[in-house]
Amino acid sequence: MTFQDFISELISNRILLAGACGWLTAQVLKTIIYAITNHGIDWTRLAGDGGMPSGHSATVTAIAVSCGIELGFDSALFALSFFFAIIVMHDAMGVRLETGKQAMMLNNLAEVIYDKELTPEEKLKEFVGHTPLQVVMGSILGLVIAILMHTI
Repeated sequence: MTFQDFISELISNRILLAGACGWLTAQVLKTIIYAITNHGIDWTRLAGDGGMPSGHSATVTAIAVSCGIELGFDSALFALSFFFAIIVMHDAMGVRLETGKQAMMLNNLAEVIYDKELTPEEKLKEFVGHTPLQVVMGSILGLVIAILMHTI
């Protein structure tokens, strides 16, 4: 297989493209929504975790739905991707959301103990998880993207 064949196969893989498009669209929307609600743009949101909508949910939902459309909803790969999506979304709302809450509390506690504001480098990352609404919106976005990718 030549490099050109490899690239050609990659860009013609609608399942892969749907997942990538789901992630990219969610990250761009997340950056825009953050800029509107916080009255300023933060370019780190383009690749950051947490926020509205969930990029993780958009990605795994787009992949799962694409597998169903392309390979059949009775296929083993759809079943695998479906449960993978459920696990990722559950984790985003559970462990990762709690991790973000704990990071926020630890950052606040450290500022009180050290009697100074922490620098961005010293702070623990607070945006790591998602609320149920952020996960649902990401999942809806992934569903719409998968359907559009397979009808265009």
